[in-house]
Amino acid sequence: MKIDSHSSSHSAVIWPVSWHPEKAEGSLLKAESRKQTSHLLQPAISREEPTACAGTHQQSLAPGRMSKPDLSHSVPPSSSRPSVTAKLINGGVAGLVGVTCVFPIDLAKTRLQNQHGKDIYKGMIDCLMKTARAEGFLGMYRGAAVNLTLVTPEKAIKLAANDFFRQLLMEDGMQRNLKMEMLAGCGAGICQVVVTCPMEMLKIQLQDAGRLAVHRQGSASAPSSSRSYTTGSASAHKRPSASLIAWELLRTQGLAGLYKGLGATLLRDIPFSIIYFPLFANLNNLGVTESTGKASFAHSFMSGCTAGSVAAVAVTPLDVLKTRIQTLKKGLGEDSYSGITDCARKLWIQEGPSALMKGAGCRALVIAPLFGIAQGVYFIGIGERILKCCE
Repeated sequence: MKIDSHSSSHSAVIWPVSWHPEKAEGSLLKAESRKQTSHLLQPAISREEPTACAGTHQQSLAPGRMSKPDLSHSVPPSSSRPSVTAKLINGGVAGLVGVTCVFPIDLAKTRLQNQHGKDIYKGMIDCLMKTARAEGFLGMYRGAAVNLTLVTPEKAIKLAANDFFRQLLMEDGMQRNLKMEMLAGCGAGICQVVVTCPMEMLKIQLQDAGRLAVHRQGSASAPSSSRSYTTGSASAHKRPSASLIAWELLRTQGLAGLYKGLGATLLRDIPFSIIYFPLFANLNNLGVTESTGKASFAHSFMSGCTAGSVAAVAVTPLDVLKTRIQTLKKGLGEDSYSGITDCARKLWIQEGPSALMKGAGCRALVIAPLFGIAQGVYFIGIGERILKCCE
């Protein structure tokens, strides 16, 4: 055999002993043409995106390097992500729907938490039945107007703030980090209290008015230990309204009157958000599909219900303290409280530790569908649809 070295290709070409010059020349011409063709094609390939080629090449070389598929290509661009306006609309719509569905149970919760012992209501069902008999169906929605008015900004702030802090702390919210999720929930709880505290303050006075009326009748019309919300004796027996209560508080105590119980509200809402948002995010992540990049409505709804129930029951003692502190009018023999410590001490001594869990079942029944509906609406993207129709 005859061995020749081709300097341009740096490879050994082996020629057979019996070779024909014509065929060999044709083979060399074909090889040279293929080489020229590859040189012509090379600039065209180099004009493609180098990162995509490199990534494909690396995955082909080491397919087993990644423990899970790379879903970065399925992340929507920033232009298609929900805007702040869409998030606010989603939170507002969810709050309106949720409050309308569960408000009677919330009213029963407030009345059960405020009563001493079981002298008026024996439980949630008994409270709702007596309320409907004495005050009619609309009596179960006493205080709903102020709640529906303020729940839109309250829920909008909570959901939007949680999303904001998650993106700020967790690299656009794409990674799972329990500590950062809890910190984001804490930030959301602090932000929402600006609206939550005055909303709860006014709502509690309206919700508890019916219980106080029954308490006065059962006490042989004994005078109440605290003054009325309104001025003048003629108006003392009228139904209180949110505007009258707010005006009286602003006139006598200033803005601080509407924010009575702010510390107790923070103590309730911050732990609630710390528990709820990380728990919901991890439960909801179990139902996320690769094709859509999000969970189904049913899965988001059930995740919201489960996380809401757990968080609601966990912070019930703090909710009882907040309700007692924010209730301005007291019935005969009912104590007033100077602060959180004083309220907890009197509640523990006079009614026992079980009093700290009053209304826990009602609270779970309120929060579970409320946040289930909120997260369902939030993930459906009603806000995005509304903004699209307005364009």
